[in-house]
Amino acid sequence: MAKKAALSKAMTKSEILADLSETTELSRKEVASVIDGLADIIERHVKKRSVGTFMLPGLLRIKVVATPARKAQKNVPNPFRPGETMDVAARPAGRKVKVLPLKKLKEMAK
Repeated sequence: MAKKAALSKAMTKSEILADLSETTELSRKEVASVIDGLADIIERHVKKRSVGTFMLPGLLRIKVVATPARKAQKNVPNPFRPGETMDVAARPAGRKVKVLPLKKLKEMAK
């Protein structure tokens, strides 16, 4: 595949589908079903009680990180108004999704 010029604005979903269908010589419906299938695979990897990581080889890794619960605090110094105190609400434990670039993607950005 030949390298293409850099883009001046982000592509829409329909533009991405059209470009991929042209590049891969597949129909737009087939490309759309591949992308939907990839989304389903990612969902199965990151949902609760699953592996928690998904890797698209060479491009990116998606992982789920557990965030601990935080207790409520009273009379904490306010970082925005020195001399004042504030109350910090409790926060339940949760899960965050992190997307990490891999080597090929980092090289593409150079």
